[in-house]
Amino acid sequence: MTQNEQTPQEHTLDNSLALLKDGYDFIFKRRREMDTDIFQTRLLGQKAICIGGKEAAELFYDTTKFKRSGAIPKRIQKSLFGVDAIQTLDGDAHRHRKMLFMSLMSRERLDVFMQLLAEEWEAAAGRWERLEELELFGESQELLYRAACRWAGVPVEEETARQRADDMGDMVEAFGAVGPRHAAGRRARRRIEDWLEGYILDLRAGEFKVPEDTAAYAMAFHRDLQDRELDARMAAIELINIVRPIVAIGRYVVFGAIALHEHPAYRAKLAADESKYRQWFVQETRRYYPFTPFLGASVIHDFTWQGHEFEEGTMVLLDIYGTTHDPKLWDEPDAFKPERFEHWGGSPFDLIPQGGGDHRGGHRCAGEWLTIDAMAVSLEYLANRLEYEVPAQDLGLSLSRMPALPESRFVMRSVRRKQGAGTVSGV
Repeated sequence: MTQNEQTPQEHTLDNSLALLKDGYDFIFKRRREMDTDIFQTRLLGQKAICIGGKEAAELFYDTTKFKRSGAIPKRIQKSLFGVDAIQTLDGDAHRHRKMLFMSLMSRERLDVFMQLLAEEWEAAAGRWERLEELELFGESQELLYRAACRWAGVPVEEETARQRADDMGDMVEAFGAVGPRHAAGRRARRRIEDWLEGYILDLRAGEFKVPEDTAAYAMAFHRDLQDRELDARMAAIELINIVRPIVAIGRYVVFGAIALHEHPAYRAKLAADESKYRQWFVQETRRYYPFTPFLGASVIHDFTWQGHEFEEGTMVLLDIYGTTHDPKLWDEPDAFKPERFEHWGGSPFDLIPQGGGDHRGGHRCAGEWLTIDAMAVSLEYLANRLEYEVPAQDLGLSLSRMPALPESRFVMRSVRRKQGAGTVSGV
């Protein structure tokens, strides 16, 4: 193939530092400046094609054109996903492993998780009433960790619960970071992998018994396409890939709290029309706030798309944040408007804060529905079942910080449960 002269290009030796500086806005900023949904740049010393928008997302999730193997840098595998985990697989191996994850996400199992999460919110609220002040981010990570472990069949030890929740959070913190924050994430991963590898071995030896419909059992006794059990370390890594993403929902809990604080009129709407409006509010929180900046893949074979040439082995980045803020797809994309979802068509390629495509065979996040349910339960408490004060603090979100989080972690004071609110049995 000849060099693609039609694709806009950045003429620079390497744009890796600019990516760290611009963060979530790196691709979207250049798409706006060049008035294009595709451009070529250089990152980490190699050519990269950046794409964004609904049609680009449909292309990106075409598994005949792109693969994930080799596309995720080792530094991210060693902190966030785990080396050679499901996110790095393709073809039959990916589909087989994805079926394992999807088998854990039945409606029945999701309902069990929601009940456990509601119980953890109740317990946390009781603890918070004894505190003068707290940071919601750390507290929400811990309660999500406790609910995730109980649901997944992982023991929760009181003396280690907060540290292990923080370790799970540090793995997420390492994404997009260099220096101490990245190093902390790698150390946290080693600690958690060591712990859960030992637990997997104990399960196999019969030292512990867990229900067969839990993630711990599934990972411990899963058999690959060659009918072999997963290596104990890999089983631990995939078990982390169940618990860690649930802990990461703590960011969405904070984002929902910020949205309620900055748009207090929605409290009355949530109380008046709980189920429908709560769903809109959750989806708008996922769309509006920065969560995943972009995703990567590599080209399997040469092909042409809309006049642009893609060469085998080229790194391609899909603009996740920009697609969820694209004015071609969303009216007033920089405004927080839950009502926009009243008539939303439900495309798998426009609302992609955790990735797009098909849930079953593709690379779309297996835990997306669990995330939505967890946010709904959390929103019910923040909006309708708790009273609290929000002292003056900086709740701004810098797009250059990946992953995004307000510096204050959302401070709350004088938390009290509302009289007569009862408990949540499901949302």
